[in-house]
Amino acid sequence: SWECVMNDLMQTVESKTPLLKRIFRKEPSSVGLSWTNGEESEIQFSRLRFECLCAECVDEWTRERRVQSDQIAPDIRPLAIDPVGRYAVQIRWSDGHSAGIYTYETLYRLSTSKNGEK
Repeated sequence: SWECVMNDLMQTVESKTPLLKRIFRKEPSSVGLSWTNGEESEIQFSRLRFECLCAECVDEWTRERRVQSDQIAPDIRPLAIDPVGRYAVQIRWSDGHSAGIYTYETLYRLSTSKNGEK
């Protein structure tokens, strides 16, 4: 079981995005997120894996997605989640992928807006 609690709540850049306090397994197939503004939100594992923006998943020049949603296994799950500095987390996925960094801003946007769009 994985859970990541953010101990250092300093923010290095001015942002309206709250800081991530805790990320945890909420349901069998989703990540729960606790924010410094008191909100709690969640994202389905498959959605989060699809939203990876690393160079393996999205072409750096054209911004075309290299990984399509139907290529992501329905039973995908995080194996480990680690903080990256004071602004993001890195997820090691059950499909072997681990190159993506998910900023707090991205996690907040994906988990609190309708269909992840804002």
